[in-house]
Amino acid sequence: MLRKIGLFVIFIFACNGANAQGYKTSLELGVYGGGSYYLGDINPNKHFVYSKPAFGAIVRYNLTKRFSLRFNGKYGSVYGNDSDSDDRFQQTRNLSFQSKIIEASFGCEIDMFKYNINDMRFPITPYFFYEVAYMRMNPMGTIDGEEYALNSLGTEGQGTPLNSDNPYSLNQLTIPLGIGVKFNLKKRVAMSFEYGIRKTFTDYLDDVSGNYVNSTALAALSGPLAAQFADPSTTSFDRAGTNRGNPGTKDWYVFYGAMITFKPFKKDICEMRGF
Repeated sequence: MLRKIGLFVIFIFACNGANAQGYKTSLELGVYGGGSYYLGDINPNKHFVYSKPAFGAIVRYNLTKRFSLRFNGKYGSVYGNDSDSDDRFQQTRNLSFQSKIIEASFGCEIDMFKYNINDMRFPITPYFFYEVAYMRMNPMGTIDGEEYALNSLGTEGQGTPLNSDNPYSLNQLTIPLGIGVKFNLKKRVAMSFEYGIRKTFTDYLDDVSGNYVNSTALAALSGPLAAQFADPSTTSFDRAGTNRGNPGTKDWYVFYGAMITFKPFKKDICEMRGF
């Protein structure tokens, strides 16, 4: 309750501040479509190659002609497969995953030029944005067409005597950062193209981070599926204690695409409420 009151107070001050400076504030609603992909242990540096479809929605509140608040909801998928890599180590390691991503974010958008969706005198601008986001992931592996949740299997021995670490969380905070360009199609209707990369604080978006554990012991503790997903490598020697991933780097993921937004009200919310 206190949080809602605080947000409402901030909203009132923002409206008053914007109107006091003579700016025309406006609310925009929109839909988003594009792609998503990830960067991590299984895909260290290839951009766009492993993209999957993504979609979402945006609420943008323009406080001035150069500054906006925005709330986004996005849904996409990411995946990686060592067998697609040109790297010999990855081909031998032979790991793979796929994960759905649900994201809700809130942040700021700063325009390089003056812009107003309701005024064709200010019809276009590049922009950049920074946000804070909640992200839900769930890395999955596939055997014989069946999908299995890798987190619950503990492929690096998490939650067993083989590894003192607890299972990683599927709920994460991330920092989206990005650039874009938006332009008016007509008065009160605009289109945007943007690219946003997400800094995460987890190395387990792909279920790969630390060292291999003993496969026989893992199978005894967590079941044969855990051992099979932990080490599907094309070699037969015991890899326990060797690097499965790189714990020194965190995973990243990207949403990119286009948005159509429109201004639903001729008057902005602040004006309608009399602020």
